[in-house]
Amino acid sequence: MDKMLLGRYINGDSLIHRMDSRGKLFLSFYFIVIVFLCNNWETYVLMTAMVMLFVKLSDISLGFFIKGVRPLIWLILFTVLLQIFFSSGGHVYWHWGPFTVTDSGMINGVFVFCRFVLIIFMSTLLTLTTTPIEISDGLELLLKPLTKIKVPVYEIALMLSIALRFVPTLMDETTKIMNAQRARGVNFGEGNLIKQIKSVIPLLIPLFVSSFNRAEDLATAMEARGYHGGEGRTKYRKQEWKRNDTIAVILFVVLTIALVVLRK
Repeated sequence: MDKMLLGRYINGDSLIHRMDSRGKLFLSFYFIVIVFLCNNWETYVLMTAMVMLFVKLSDISLGFFIKGVRPLIWLILFTVLLQIFFSSGGHVYWHWGPFTVTDSGMINGVFVFCRFVLIIFMSTLLTLTTTPIEISDGLELLLKPLTKIKVPVYEIALMLSIALRFVPTLMDETTKIMNAQRARGVNFGEGNLIKQIKSVIPLLIPLFVSSFNRAEDLATAMEARGYHGGEGRTKYRKQEWKRNDTIAVILFVVLTIALVVLRK
């Protein structure tokens, strides 16, 4: 089972690591928005070049980003197949019942594949170069204006931080439980659909029990330390906007203009 990289942090001192978490959060969400501006080969090549530039600046091996794609590869391929078999327009290569393969559908399938991979790469870059605490603090600062309309921003940021910390822990726990079940003769991914569903039940029950136990231990630890919410709390690490963050924002502005120009 491939390890999910969401929530995992790789310690480093690259330009991307040193960026302000607010800038990285904002640019990551902004990237997901502007990737939908791509509608031809030129725009996708440009977006790929930008992502590869940031991957290079992070000083993290490309293999880590490919591992981030692996857990979602079946969802990506399923979406690509839907585009290939159910898109209309262009020259028809093959037709049978409701299924039609056209040149337009094949191109759309490739574009969807590229879009998924680019978004996963950028999301993986965010989590690999930013600690969960930094992500939580950055999100809290970005959403701070919402406190004026009584939105519990601190609690939302805290829940995100805890979730990000628990994702890799639960994935490791899942791997241990699967190995224990395999040692008892359970075969995952084999047989028909009913058998596969039945094989998952011995995995889900101990995983839920473990998750509830960890949540209860965390609640007890927070209560023992006198946790009473975000009011009056100070930050150990201060967020500081640097020149690199400004340069990154300018690059994304230039990228957006280029995408609009290259769009068909």
